[in-house]
Amino acid sequence: MRLLPLTTAVALAVLSTAASAQQAPKAAPAAPAQPNPLVATVNGDQIHVSDISAWVDTHVQPEQRQQIPQDKLFSAALENLVTGKALQIMAHKQGLDRDPVVARQMQDAAGDVLGRALVFKTVKPLVTEDAIKAAYDKQFAGKAGEEEVHARHILVDSEAKAKDIIAQLAAGAKFEDLAKKFGDPKDAATQNGGDLGYFKKGDMLPEFSDVAFKLKKGEYTTTPVHTKYGWHVIQVLDTRVSSPPSYESVHDQIAQAVFRQDLLQLANQARASVKIVQYGQDGKPLKPAPAPAPATAKK
Repeated sequence: MRLLPLTTAVALAVLSTAASAQQAPKAAPAAPAQPNPLVATVNGDQIHVSDISAWVDTHVQPEQRQQIPQDKLFSAALENLVTGKALQIMAHKQGLDRDPVVARQMQDAAGDVLGRALVFKTVKPLVTEDAIKAAYDKQFAGKAGEEEVHARHILVDSEAKAKDIIAQLAAGAKFEDLAKKFGDPKDAATQNGGDLGYFKKGDMLPEFSDVAFKLKKGEYTTTPVHTKYGWHVIQVLDTRVSSPPSYESVHDQIAQAVFRQDLLQLANQARASVKIVQYGQDGKPLKPAPAPAPATAKK
């Protein structure tokens, strides 16, 4: 019978008990003479050290492994595996594996495992440091930074209020004081005098950015700016051109993009190798979808 992991809830409960009961870390037991010794049987179904390692790799985060003594971690993993096998045996005795819903879920789970195995075998080896560095260079190397503005705003719920705030600014009132007094309390920037910090054009709604990026340093809008959030009075405090991010700061982000690109290529290859017929909710065949465009890595 194939070994299945116990539910995450039970697994975490056992691990939590192990962590709370931990003492000073003990030395790991001496390596056994056998390469993969037997550690338990459940109705004759064997559990080996390799099963313990596989369970830990799947269910325990690396930082947890550092916090829990090895003997406690081993005991927790073994307890989960034994209990999991016992539950499976009980479920088989009750015929749950023949329940149509359960059988379909087991079939789907097996398919998911097989698909992930293919991805792990095919895609993961492609996400190398060289591939990540090449993607970084293509996206950032030799390119000018992006324009940014440092702005603040006052968000209100009517055009009339925004016009009144603009009139007070023209009369000499301080922007940050008006922001704290009249700004939307639900807006996180309100209590900070409306300060939004530096942002790129694409970070804000187009209606907002189009105005903010036309203002010069120190200028504020003389007419209210309307967005889906309400009415804004905007003041630009500074402008700059950002530097490209360092390789280290975007390494993981680019690695994910490279992985997604290679995964999409694998998916397209798999789909192209089979005959796919799709049907609508009325049971009639649908026209084949056009072939997807080649994948490109994005930030």
